[in-house]
Amino acid sequence: MMMKKRQAGFTMIEFMIAMAISLIALGATMLAFKDATTTNQSVTLKSDISDNLRAGLNLIEQDLILAAEGIPTGGIPIPYTPGPASCLGSGGAPINRPNLTGGLTFPVCNVVLNAVEPGWELGPPITSPDSTPGVNTDMITILYADNTLALNARMINEPAVAPNPGCPNGSITNNGQTVTFDSTCILFSPTGVQLNVGDLIMFSNAKGNAIQEVTAVSGQTLTFSAGDGLNLNGRTDPQGTMTQLENTNASGNPNGTFPPTTATRIWMITYYLDNVTDPLHVRLIRRTNYNAGQPVGETIENLQFKYNFIDGVTNPSGQQTIPTGLSESQIRAVDVILGARSTSVWSKNHTYLRNNLMTQVSLRSMAYVNRYD
Repeated sequence: MMMKKRQAGFTMIEFMIAMAISLIALGATMLAFKDATTTNQSVTLKSDISDNLRAGLNLIEQDLILAAEGIPTGGIPIPYTPGPASCLGSGGAPINRPNLTGGLTFPVCNVVLNAVEPGWELGPPITSPDSTPGVNTDMITILYADNTLALNARMINEPAVAPNPGCPNGSITNNGQTVTFDSTCILFSPTGVQLNVGDLIMFSNAKGNAIQEVTAVSGQTLTFSAGDGLNLNGRTDPQGTMTQLENTNASGNPNGTFPPTTATRIWMITYYLDNVTDPLHVRLIRRTNYNAGQPVGETIENLQFKYNFIDGVTNPSGQQTIPTGLSESQIRAVDVILGARSTSVWSKNHTYLRNNLMTQVSLRSMAYVNRYD
C-alpha cells in the first residue's frame, strides 16, 4: 500500500503573516509616493512663485535703473497756474495719474513730472482667498527718455546753415497743437521712426521744456488735442505749456513761432496691483503712459517701495513718502518689496505657499553728484 505524498503550501498563519508584510510594504510604498507627490507639488508651486516674483522684480529694476535718463534735472515742467505760496503754485487742474480705477492725479502741488513719483498706499489692499489680511499696497511712476528712438537727432524746425539745408518742411503751430516733421530729416514709419497715439513727447529749446501727449498721427504730422488722458494738452496755464517755448515779440508776449526745437519720446512707466480683473489671482501691472496696462506677474499679494534721499545732512533712508523740505529729485535709491503666493493650496497642509523678494536699486541718472561745482 503506497503512502500519499504530502503537498507543500502555506498554512493560514503563514498566509496571514505574508499578507501583513505585503500590506506594510505597500503602505510604506504608498506613503513614500504621497510624500514624493507633495514634495514635487511644493517644488513646483515654489518655482512658480519665484518665477512670478523675479519676472516682475526684474522689470521694475530695469525701469528704475533708467529713471531720469534724458530727463531735465528736477523733472519736466507741466501746465500749472501759480497758486498759494504754501503749494508752490499749481492752482490749475492737476495732471491725471495712471492707476487701477481712475480718478487719481499727481500731487496737486507738483509743477513738474518727476523722474520718480512715489505712491504710498495708493494701490489696493490685497486680501487672499484664505482670508489672510493684506496691507495697502503702493504704486510708483517712473520717467525716462526713449534712447532707442532718434527722434531728437535733428531739430523739428532746423534752420538752414550753408551747406546744410536744415529741415524746411518741419513746423510747430501756435501753442504746439500740431507738429510736422520734415521727412528728409526725421522719417516716420514704416521705414523710420515709429510713433503712436498715447506717446508722450517732450519738446526742448533755449526757452525750456514742455511735454504733450500724442492724440493723432497722420503721415509726418503729430496732433496734440485737448482731452488727452493725462490732461497735458490744450492747457492755457501761464506756466509749463508749449506757449512758454515760443519766441516773443517786442512786448515780451509769445508770437506763435518757435526757436529751433527738438522732440524726445518719454516713457512714463507705472506699476501697481490689479485685484479687479481676477481677484483670486492678483496681477502686477506695468502701464506705459496712459495706455492700457500689461500684466507682468500673477498672484502677487504685496507691492511696496521705500526711498533713500540725499540732502547732505541726514540723508534719510527707508522713507515711504517725501520728507518735509525734500523733493523727488533727491531720491537716490529705491527699496522694492514684492510678495506672492502659490496659485493653489499645497495638498500636504491645505494652505497657500508664500514668498517675498526685496532689492535695492540705485538710480543711476539721479545719483550723479558733480564734485567740481
